[in-house]
Amino acid sequence: MALFSKSKNDKAWQAGNSLPKHVAIIMDGNGRWAKKRGLPRTAGHSAGAETFRKIATYCKDLGMDYLTVYAFSTENWKRPQEEVDAIMQLLEKYLLESIEKMERDGIRLKILGDTEPLSDKLKALIERTDKISSEINGFQANICLNYGGRDEIIKAARKYAQQVAEGRANDIDEKEFSSYMYSDGIPDPDLIIRPSGEIRTSNFLLWQSAYSEYYFTDVLWPDFDEAELDKALDAYSKRSRRYGGV
Repeated sequence: MALFSKSKNDKAWQAGNSLPKHVAIIMDGNGRWAKKRGLPRTAGHSAGAETFRKIATYCKDLGMDYLTVYAFSTENWKRPQEEVDAIMQLLEKYLLESIEKMERDGIRLKILGDTEPLSDKLKALIERTDKISSEINGFQANICLNYGGRDEIIKAARKYAQQVAEGRANDIDEKEFSSYMYSDGIPDPDLIIRPSGEIRTSNFLLWQSAYSEYYFTDVLWPDFDEAELDKALDAYSKRSRRYGGV
């Protein structure tokens, strides 16, 4: 039985912090999952997309406010063209399905990243999901697409530089600088999860993760289910978040 499925008053909640409002996940291990099964890497991405769907629904049902996932990085363009094309087709399929279900399920969807290199079809779908999301209150799923933490900071710094040119250098603080990020208006993630056994951040939410808790697991993303998320939430609930204090 899922550890957190009953209520927020289970023992795990009493042992530490409450449910995180914002969880972020580096969806890693799709290719290795497929290789272990003698399948093409594209099959792993399809399985990973279905896992995202299940985990997003579970996060909403638990009462979280935000889920952010790393779907395609600025570095992923280096992958074989066939794989890149398959990922983009999956995203188109997911967005088309989401447009039909967002209002019914009360889920907002936002794409974070540089959308300029994307196809016109994907851009149009993103625009439609943005419009629908603006009319929905509640849980929000963020998909980082053509996203890189350093790239995001550089773009924010360029906007910041425009303000400096206007003589406002000393007036800009962290809060205002954050408003130049793709994640403007979204609270920083409380917990960042990385499946697949890799222990690195891979250029994900570098600015936003200053005080995030991290959780690493060897489970490959397509095998990451509700029970695995429960384990991460259980570990998070036992940590003391002091933000530099005592």
